[in-house]
Amino acid sequence: MLRENMSRRDFLVTGSAAAATVGLLGWTTCARAKRIPVAVQLYSVRTECEKDFPATIKAVADIGFEGVEFAGYFNFQASDLRRLLDDNGLKCAGTHTQLNTLVGDELPKTLEYNHTLGNKNIIVPWLAENMRDSKDAWLRTVDLFNELTQKVKPHGMRMGYHNHTFEFQPMDDGEPRGIANIQRGELPWDIIFSNTPRDFIMQIDTCNAMMGGADPLLFLKKYPGRTISIHLKEFSATNKNAILGEGDVDWQQVFEICETTGGTEWYIIEEEKDVYPPLQGVEMCLKNFKKLKA
Repeated sequence: MLRENMSRRDFLVTGSAAAATVGLLGWTTCARAKRIPVAVQLYSVRTECEKDFPATIKAVADIGFEGVEFAGYFNFQASDLRRLLDDNGLKCAGTHTQLNTLVGDELPKTLEYNHTLGNKNIIVPWLAENMRDSKDAWLRTVDLFNELTQKVKPHGMRMGYHNHTFEFQPMDDGEPRGIANIQRGELPWDIIFSNTPRDFIMQIDTCNAMMGGADPLLFLKKYPGRTISIHLKEFSATNKNAILGEGDVDWQQVFEICETTGGTEWYIIEEEKDVYPPLQGVEMCLKNFKKLKA
């Protein structure tokens, strides 16, 4: 794996110094809460996008979302999508971008596409098993994340990573371990964010983290300034059909951290349980979000 400009140790030292500086400021002296715009992750309405992408974009704007995060482009050119966003008063909050489109000859194409969209947040949403099946594999993946971070920076863009559940299952002697003894092994999530620079985005999916046995609040606090965008998705231990505001996530604490020390620029609502028709589901989530924020 190529290593450019900064070694893993350099990144670690820089990140640790930044975190220590923030820590000295203290939790109670954080910046005043700010208003954060709300986007929808289009994976939530993927079936509607497949049927009629332009109509779906208009629908989410009419519902009241301020932006969208892409999870595929349905064969549209970037210029057409940018026009579609502009016509509906929407911003691009980010793109979920597969790693194979960020390497080799594909990277310049991907950067050009995102530039046209007006996007600066490129989020890797998934990793092949061989990139995460041991501690060494995770460290090699982190090297690639760091390399890409340096490559996209001159284009005004940031790299980031989105969690599922396995990032919170501890490692032991290089192998994954179940969550029962979570304090005894290293977490892949910590391997990633202890070895990447401060501008590498920590996009926590609240539901996925809790399904993995983790409390997302702990990580929001542990890595201040890293949550440039966050997936607001409900988790409930007793109600599999719970949508945002109806489950176990401590939303008030999530909002407080995001709006003070989290560095958050976008709330991104995602609802993928398909309990309701997709557009109805995300509209209900947005209404509940507004009630929680009232």
